[in-house]
Amino acid sequence: MASKLSLESLEVLDAIARKGSFAAAAESLFRVPSAITYTVRKLEQDLNVSLFNRSGHRAELTLAGAELLKEGRNLLNAANELESRVKRVALGVETELTIAISDLLDIEKIYPLLQRFYQQNFGTRIKLIQEVYGGNWDALISGRADISFGAPGDAPPGGGYIAKPIGALAFCYAVAPHHPLAMLDEPLQNQDIMLHRSISAADSSRSLSPRTSGILNGQDVLTVPDMRTKLAAQIAGLGAGFIPKNLAVKYAAKGQLVIKQVAEPRPEVTFFLAWRSHGGKAQQWLTKALQELVFSDILL
Repeated sequence: MASKLSLESLEVLDAIARKGSFAAAAESLFRVPSAITYTVRKLEQDLNVSLFNRSGHRAELTLAGAELLKEGRNLLNAANELESRVKRVALGVETELTIAISDLLDIEKIYPLLQRFYQQNFGTRIKLIQEVYGGNWDALISGRADISFGAPGDAPPGGGYIAKPIGALAFCYAVAPHHPLAMLDEPLQNQDIMLHRSISAADSSRSLSPRTSGILNGQDVLTVPDMRTKLAAQIAGLGAGFIPKNLAVKYAAKGQLVIKQVAEPRPEVTFFLAWRSHGGKAQQWLTKALQELVFSDILL
């Protein structure tokens, strides 16, 4: 009996779950909303189950929908990997490469490298995605990316990739000058810190367990999308937290942040360039060129 599932319908389901609405999913897939609605209705009819609870503002998955999405993402990853592998074997040059870039790096700093890449005439389409914290490893392991630039800390188990350290980054605890913690004696103790809101950039992992850092048990947290937003929130005095030392020093010099010594400082973090094993010629060129960049020059 033929399956009633298609990769297209699973991609639609995944987009709705990630974007929170049918309209936003349609925009991300470059489709009209009516096409998204039709795909979901057809899938629900074929499977004879309800996939979304339509009573609220957000598109909330039912238990059946969540289970389908969980297993469906595994199928999508497997299909993407198979497609990529077939193309690599046939051509020796990838038709498309996705590079996951850490939110702690300035994407614009790699534009000159991409200019040089396009001059090689590989004919490879490049897709840049931004990932936060462990999301850089997750993108590589799950097949969403072929290259991960700026993956932090320990690599997850599993293999299938090569990783090279590209630099290390120190972190400072920073608060706005008008924040209550700015007035306290140093080093700040955990019992003082936990009375105040932490600003956290949300780990963008989808398959691996999300990582957190610098949040104490019972502490209020404002979660934001990336480091740029976290920095702005801390400058605004909405909360406190660890930020890269280069940013902390820069904004402390402007009088917008105060660097505070803490009783439990965050250790320095090593960052990696990682890529899938057995890449084609385009990937080999990119990974070699990315290794030649100076880490301190490309930081946010």
